[in-house]
Amino acid sequence: MSHLIVFGNEKGGAGKSTLSMHVACALLQSGKRVGVLDLDLRQLSLQRFFENRAAHSAAQNLALPMAQIGELDLTKTGENWEADEFATRIAALKEQNDFVLIDCPGALTRFSELAHAASDTLVTPMNDSFIDFDLLARLDGETNQVKGPSIYSEMVWDARKARSLARGKPIDWVVARNRLASQNMHNKRKVAEALDNLSKRIGFRLCPGLSDRVVFKELFPRGLTVADPQSATKLASSLSNVAARQELRDLMTELNLADFSLGF
Repeated sequence: MSHLIVFGNEKGGAGKSTLSMHVACALLQSGKRVGVLDLDLRQLSLQRFFENRAAHSAAQNLALPMAQIGELDLTKTGENWEADEFATRIAALKEQNDFVLIDCPGALTRFSELAHAASDTLVTPMNDSFIDFDLLARLDGETNQVKGPSIYSEMVWDARKARSLARGKPIDWVVARNRLASQNMHNKRKVAEALDNLSKRIGFRLCPGLSDRVVFKELFPRGLTVADPQSATKLASSLSNVAARQELRDLMTELNLADFSLGF
């Protein structure tokens, strides 16, 4: 059975595309067949990443594993055309791949809503701040206590409830903390405490994301990541790059994807 991983929240700049391309390449390097669908129809960062990968691989005569790119047909019309088109594209990708990854835009769209409802693993990246925390829940500014879930959390809850009523496999919701500060600052501790309390209340798992390293971004024009071999990336064997690869290993381990072994 193909496994659907959705990277989503309703806030831009949290690192959805960066996580999705790194997880996709880690899966590819482990020998898995991967399909991708980019729902951020304005930027298409995930799709462009794999287009860059194909061009670079051809130009340098590299045998890089490639993902299958799915594209939506936006010319269709009708009352439920988004649901029909989404179901068609996902079914085609699942038929030919072990994992299908979807990168959602930083706003609620009908396609994004459908992706969340269909996900097996939902990865919600957030930066280490209460601005991003507000994506998940509203806090009392005086007591630091949760006042209630955000609209995004309610949307995820509705998707999980619908899956339960349909007797489907539960959605594994993972919140990945990106760009964590290296120092154990007061704000970092407060965010961690609030997230830990919230995870028990609304039911998500916490895991480390990726820190704010240049190496996670600089390889984009060539369609490469730290999951790819050094012979392709030409990265120096610096402590920073070694740490970056370990961060990705830790993320893949925490995602707990079935039948997966780290191949990089």
